[in-house]
Amino acid sequence: MENGEKAVETVVVGNYVEMESEGKDSDMKSKLSNLFWHGGSVYDAWFSCASNQVAQVLLTLPYSFSQLGMLSGILFQLFYGILGSWTAYLISILYVEYRTRKEREKVNFRNHVIQWFEVLDGLLGKHWRNVGLAFNCTFLLFGSVIQLIACASNIYYINDNLDKRTWTYIFGACCATTVFIPSFHNYRVWSFLGLLMTTYTAWYLTIASILHGQVEGVKHSGPSKLVLYFTGATNILYTFGGHAVTVEIMHAMWKPQKFKSIYLFATLYVLTLTLPSASAVYWAFGDLLLNHSNAFALLPKNLFRDFAVVLMLIHQFITFGFACTPLYFVWEKLIGMHECRSMCKRAAARLPVVIPIWFLAIIFPFFGPINSTVGSLLVSFTVYIIPALAHIFTFRSSAARENAVEQPPRFLGRWTGAFTINAFIVVWVFIVGFGFGGWASMINFVHQIDTFGLFTKCYQCPPPVMAAPPPISHPHVNHTRSL
Repeated sequence: MENGEKAVETVVVGNYVEMESEGKDSDMKSKLSNLFWHGGSVYDAWFSCASNQVAQVLLTLPYSFSQLGMLSGILFQLFYGILGSWTAYLISILYVEYRTRKEREKVNFRNHVIQWFEVLDGLLGKHWRNVGLAFNCTFLLFGSVIQLIACASNIYYINDNLDKRTWTYIFGACCATTVFIPSFHNYRVWSFLGLLMTTYTAWYLTIASILHGQVEGVKHSGPSKLVLYFTGATNILYTFGGHAVTVEIMHAMWKPQKFKSIYLFATLYVLTLTLPSASAVYWAFGDLLLNHSNAFALLPKNLFRDFAVVLMLIHQFITFGFACTPLYFVWEKLIGMHECRSMCKRAAARLPVVIPIWFLAIIFPFFGPINSTVGSLLVSFTVYIIPALAHIFTFRSSAARENAVEQPPRFLGRWTGAFTINAFIVVWVFIVGFGFGGWASMINFVHQIDTFGLFTKCYQCPPPVMAAPPPISHPHVNHTRSL
């Protein structure tokens, strides 16, 4: 059995290792480039998963706790963390299965990045490919939109001389520079720094809230309405649905088959950030969070908060690249530029992808509610339902199960256990995540449109302080009677 597994490992990673080791120089410039730029290890994948998973949603989780209540908020984080880790595992199994089959057919992936829709196409056919492509691209599109909205929302708490819409214009131009990053293989230093940034921000939120203490008359009335409850739940579903880019991260690894448990360990670390920070902020501010979806809005302005805001801005730039890079690949393949050697030509070809993202961020600047809407309508299928169904249908025949590159874990009951878990995920997420979550999120989203309007200049900004009118000056009247 071990020899068979080694043979599979050789097949799976052979061409990619050969591609990456070709033409390596031993000079200092090459060594520095490899240190900061070329990442394909297990650690690089872990940093990419953990950094991409938490991102700006860290700032909206206290808002979700105010909708769900403390107990439900904690339980949903643990529950969706487990579900997300399982479906990431399924995606990794399907990727390895697809790549192994293709490389046995002598298909060369030297200059080609495998994506999720191609895995579905190779294993299940064009109809699965089309559905996977539609959901994945739409999710990544709005995932990028959310990062732009978050950038504008955060910078406003440092500099409110410009409204949030103007800041969205500015950061849209800044984030467009991600067109120059070739692939996930080149995110090594960014992923590492991104996780440090969110770690600082999470513990800043926790400590600052505890030191601030509870506001006078604080109330913790959640959950109070079903609409709010399921809106908060789908935001947490979105939190642990960051593996729409799992296949691209795996493809950047030297040995993709080692990815299986990486997402689980990334999730465990992320929970050490999200649980304390969301709980502490909700404990301190309670129901005030219902009208402040960005946790920064309620904490006092000081150097530590401003530093956290700046770090999150940089991290959102990184996460924008994570969400947008798969879209760049799809666009390159569509126009025939994916295997072009010139990065400048590819960067120029990628620019049209940024324009609709920029435009949508200006139309729907609803920081917080948009996360729940994307979670219920897109993440539920992209990250949970489609991978679970794809695993069932790929290995539905006994021949496919016998020849599978990876067998399900024995402690979960092998194939019977895996199919049972998959069926539970499909039913649960479809009813609770997509059904109730979609209903609640759309009601909340429409409420934001009715309240603030599309293209609103400054979503949830405090009203301007009106200056007191100057005193009315009366002309001097001479009351002396003339004699």
